[in-house]
Amino acid sequence: MLLEKLHWRYATKKFDATKVVSEDKVDRILEAVRLAPTSSGLQPFELIVVSNADLREKMKPIASNQGQVVDGSHMVIFAAWDNYTEERINMMFDLVNEERGLVNEGWEAYRKFILSTYPPRDPEVNYQHAARQAYIGLGIGLTAAAFEQVDATPMEGFNPDQLDELLGLRARGLRSVAIMALGYREAAGDWLVDLKKVRRPSEQFITKLA
Repeated sequence: MLLEKLHWRYATKKFDATKVVSEDKVDRILEAVRLAPTSSGLQPFELIVVSNADLREKMKPIASNQGQVVDGSHMVIFAAWDNYTEERINMMFDLVNEERGLVNEGWEAYRKFILSTYPPRDPEVNYQHAARQAYIGLGIGLTAAAFEQVDATPMEGFNPDQLDELLGLRARGLRSVAIMALGYREAAGDWLVDLKKVRRPSEQFITKLA
């Protein structure tokens, strides 16, 4: 079933602007992203979900005038932490202790290691690391959308500085990384919908060392 869904999905080029993805489907897709694995469990990114039509019109020129921004139902912006700080790291470690109801000696030693390693690094290095975690979430989100029979398009073709300004992300210590557009395909206007999915052959893509 998983492979069938992945064969079904594609980067939708034309959404049907008259169709809206139900909130329960959107919520399940977002929850799948929330459950995505991240390095050290720090979860260093957030999701900004834009369904407001006026705001999406403002986003369109920032995103190279791509039609999916306004024709899609929901735009999910993956926004990574701009830096790793002691406050952010401690927040996540404290949350783990609170949710699990215990303090583990090994876990606390690992906290000290992360605190001694991440905050002293260059902020750009930390942002790039956080952005890679956001891409893990993006992959999970695209897969979850396919399971919900919701079309999704991953998008990088936008000006991140302008999008950050529009959404006030920098004031929150966030930087936009990617957009996942959600909606339903309009086959009549989508040049890609009927074309064969093409990937490199497994023997060229996978190396098994037994």
